Amino acid sequence: MSTDAEVALSSNSWAFAEAKKLADRYAKEVPAKGYVLFETGYGPSGLPHLGTFGEVARTSWVMHAFSLLSDIPARLIAFSDDMDGLRKVPENIPNAELLTANLDKPLTDVPDPFGTHDSFGAHNNARLVAFLDQFGFKYEFKSSTEAYKSGEFDETLKLVLQKYDQVINVILPTLGPERQATYSPFLPICPRTGKVLQVPIIARDVDAATITYKDPETGEEVTLPVTGGHCKLQWKVDWAMRWHALEVDYEMAGKDLIDSVTLSSKIVRILGKKPPEGFNYELFLDQDGKKISKSKGNGITIEEWLTYASPESLSLYMYQNPKKAKRLHFDVIPKAVDEYYTFLSKYPTLEPKQQFGNPVWHLHNGNPPEANMPISFGMLLNLAAVANAQDPSVLWSFITRYADGATPEDHPGLDKLVGYAISYYHDFVKPAKNYRLPNDQEATAMKQLVELLKTADENAETSDIQNMVFQVGNDNNFENLRDWFKALYETLLGQSQGPRMGTFIALYGVNETIVLIDRVLAGDDLAAE
Repeated sequence: MSTDAEVALSSNSWAFAEAKKLADRYAKEVPAKGYVLFETGYGPSGLPHLGTFGEVARTSWVMHAFSLLSDIPARLIAFSDDMDGLRKVPENIPNAELLTANLDKPLTDVPDPFGTHDSFGAHNNARLVAFLDQFGFKYEFKSSTEAYKSGEFDETLKLVLQKYDQVINVILPTLGPERQATYSPFLPICPRTGKVLQVPIIARDVDAATITYKDPETGEEVTLPVTGGHCKLQWKVDWAMRWHALEVDYEMAGKDLIDSVTLSSKIVRILGKKPPEGFNYELFLDQDGKKISKSKGNGITIEEWLTYASPESLSLYMYQNPKKAKRLHFDVIPKAVDEYYTFLSKYPTLEPKQQFGNPVWHLHNGNPPEANMPISFGMLLNLAAVANAQDPSVLWSFITRYADGATPEDHPGLDKLVGYAISYYHDFVKPAKNYRLPNDQEATAMKQLVELLKTADENAETSDIQNMVFQVGNDNNFENLRDWFKALYETLLGQSQGPRMGTFIALYGVNETIVLIDRVLAGDDLAAE
C-alpha cells in the first residue's frame, strides 16, 4: 500500500473507511470481471430528490477513495428501477388524472404527465441523469426495463425460478398471513392490460422457464416466460437478482432498508454469490422532521438548492455526517455555504492526514481549488438586508470598498455568491424580518456607539470597530453582552441573530452605519422599505 493510502486510512474520513472494505475484499486477487462495481438504486416513481443525489454522491466519494487504496479499476452504475409498477400518484406533478388512468403499469409504460418524454419513467430518468451530469459524476446509467427486456437478467431470473422455494422461505417469515398466501417473487406483466400484477403463482416450469397465474379479472390461466421482460421481481428479490447478475461489490442504503439489505443478502447467497459491501446512512428529513418522500415531494429539490447556493455547498451537506439524520430545509443552506469555504480555506494549511479527512478533498476528487472568498455568505445576506438589495451592483459597491478593489471579473465565485444571497434574502430572510425600536437603555447605548464611530476612520480595522461595540455594551451595564448585540440585530437588521458587528460595519461602511443607527433612533420604519 502506498504512503498516501496509509495516511488516508489514518484520517477520520468515513469514505476511506468504506473504501477499505473493498480493498480488503479483493486484497488477494482481482475480481474475475476485472473491476470493482459500485451501484446506486433509484425508483423513478416520483421526481428525483436530494436523497437520491446524496446516495450517488456518497458512493462516488467512496469509489474515488478506493482508487487511492487499490489499482483495481472501478465502475459505478446508477440503476433505475423503472419497470416497477406505478402504485400511487405523486402529489407534486401535473396531470394527475393521466397517471391515475395508468396505475400499476410499469413506469416506462406510463405516459409522461409533463409531455416531454416517452414515459413518466423516462422523464424522471432524464431528470436524474441531468442532475448527475451537472455535478460531473463518473457513472453509467442503467434502466431496469432495458436490462429485463434485453435478456441481460435472463440467466439469473432462471436461477431464481430454480431456487424458488428457498427464496420464498427467506421472504415469507417477514410477511403477514394474508400476504403469505398470495406472495410470489415473480410479478407477471399482464399481456391484456399491461399492468404489473401481484398475484399467486399456480404453476412453475423450471425447464421451460415459465410461470402460470390466473388473470384476476377473467379467471383465465396465463403462462408467461420469466425472461425477456415478461415478468419482473418483487423488489427485495430484484435487488438480490441484480447484485448477482451484475456482480455488484458495493451498494449503500438508507437506515430504513437495513432489514431489506439483510433479506437480499440471504437471497443472493442462495443464488450463489457474495453480497456487496455496504453502508447504512441516516435519512433526510423535511422541515417537520418527516422522512422525505418522492410521492409527497416534501423537502428541497436539487433545483431549489441550486437557486440559492453553489453545487459545492450541496455536496458538502451530503458528505458531512452521513450517519446522522439531517433536515433538508432552506434554513440549512447558508451554513452549508459558509462551511464549504471554511473547509476550503483551511485545506492548504493542513497536514496530509487532515487533508484526506477534509471534505473538500473528496468533493474535488483530491484536487481542491484555491480559496478566494473574502466575504461570507452570511455577511452578504446581512448586507443585502440592510441595503434591501435588488441588484448585485448594490452589494458590489460595498464589497469593492471592503475587499481591496475586488470586482465581479476577478472574483467570479464571489459574484455568484452575491446572486445567491440576493435570491435567498428576498425569498426567505426578508419575509421573516421583524424590526423593533430600541428601549431607553438600548437607545442610549446606540447614541454612544454613533459618537464612537464618528471618531473612527472610514477604513478602520474590523477589530477596532468590534472593540468599540464591546465598549459600548460594557459602559451601558448590559447584564449579558449578548443582549446588546441582539438589540443591534433586532433594531438594525430585523432579526434575532446576526453577524460579527465589527466586520459588518466595516463592510457596510462606518458612515453608512451611523446613518442607519440615526434613522432607527429617529423612529424610521425600516420594515417599510
